[in-house]
Amino acid sequence: MSAAHVAVLLITACLVLLACSTLFLSTYAWWSPDHRSTTGYPDILPANEHSFSLIMPCRTEREEVMRATLARLLQQTHSRVEVIISVGDDDPDTVAIAHALAKEHPDSVRVSVDSNAVKNKPRQLNTALKLCRNDIVGIFDAESIAAPTLLAHIDSVFQHRNADVVQGAVQLVNFSDSWYSLRNCLEYFIWFRSRLHAHAKSGFIPLGGNTVFVKRDLLVSVGGWDGDCLAEDCDLGVRLSVLKRRIVVAYSPDLVTREETPDSLASLIRQRTRWSLGFMQVYAKGDWRRMPTGIQRVNAWWTLTQQHFMALAGVLIPISIMLALFAKFPLPITMATFLPLIPTFALFTLEICMLHEFGKDHSFRIRARDYLRLVLGAPAYQVLLAISAIRALGKFYTGDFRWDKTAHNGAHLNLAEVRLADAR
Repeated sequence: MSAAHVAVLLITACLVLLACSTLFLSTYAWWSPDHRSTTGYPDILPANEHSFSLIMPCRTEREEVMRATLARLLQQTHSRVEVIISVGDDDPDTVAIAHALAKEHPDSVRVSVDSNAVKNKPRQLNTALKLCRNDIVGIFDAESIAAPTLLAHIDSVFQHRNADVVQGAVQLVNFSDSWYSLRNCLEYFIWFRSRLHAHAKSGFIPLGGNTVFVKRDLLVSVGGWDGDCLAEDCDLGVRLSVLKRRIVVAYSPDLVTREETPDSLASLIRQRTRWSLGFMQVYAKGDWRRMPTGIQRVNAWWTLTQQHFMALAGVLIPISIMLALFAKFPLPITMATFLPLIPTFALFTLEICMLHEFGKDHSFRIRARDYLRLVLGAPAYQVLLAISAIRALGKFYTGDFRWDKTAHNGAHLNLAEVRLADAR
């Protein structure tokens, strides 16, 4: 067998493994009625046992976006809530908006101004953490629209399941704005509806950076967030997983935090570059190597590197197809090159089903053109992920870890208001 034959078989094996892993994680929540029920929220308990400090990190934000987010946090049905608006001292316009909003709600809103020379989200969070006084610290990004009863449900999860951390769900909602926003919204739906639950079951979970709640004493004891990491949420999840802390993931379509997709392709690539670079940092730190069992360490390695394999798949799948059609290989090897198409087509079929489920869960009308856009946009989206991963790799090896913020223009606000009105 020649080196070319071996290379083709290795590419094929990589693609099959990746596709099968993606199928496994993406469908976990739908395997059985038991899985579906255990991924939800328990009933609200009559008494609120915990108090909440909610950090709202903001940077170069529009006032209407910040105001809408704050309004939803202050309209929580839970009785004990304070909000810390976190801003940087080099962002005077946002600082002024934060102080004006706090002045309107002096009993429940305070402002944390970060003066670190290096500006990024984790450093702002650590500065704000010093002001938090309540039992549970929760994070809501500047464009987050929370459901009114979310904290009451989160409190019940902490009580029912003796949790140290509770990860709620985030859902992008402006799926009809562009070809990539549809895929971006579905990606979030699958991540929070299924994949995170599978990770939590395995004992190793990269937390999301929004709608995540951690006991304050625990958060302080581990030193808060890594101020140098661009994926501070993932890093925190890794460190808490190593400590065997109980992390619970809960999902309900009525309780998701609603957000918007990046407003341009360039913005989406910058966001994904930051995430990929952050995952590279977490991988390089090596905390995941302290997971107690070999299986958990392999799972951790795969989790932290999988998105880069997925980006690589966007390049390898066309190559595999071209080799199968035009290269002169022995028949068994040629047939083997088609094997990745089986789980890939299965994944496409499942994505169509999941888009239907997304529409049903969130009361969105999914049209035939949306299903068509979903399928036709898949190759371009994989290329986009590949570009982001390559950019991240370049930044990693040049030591460029500057925070590249995603802009928010409020595209989600009207859709969020409609959904909340329907829920009433």
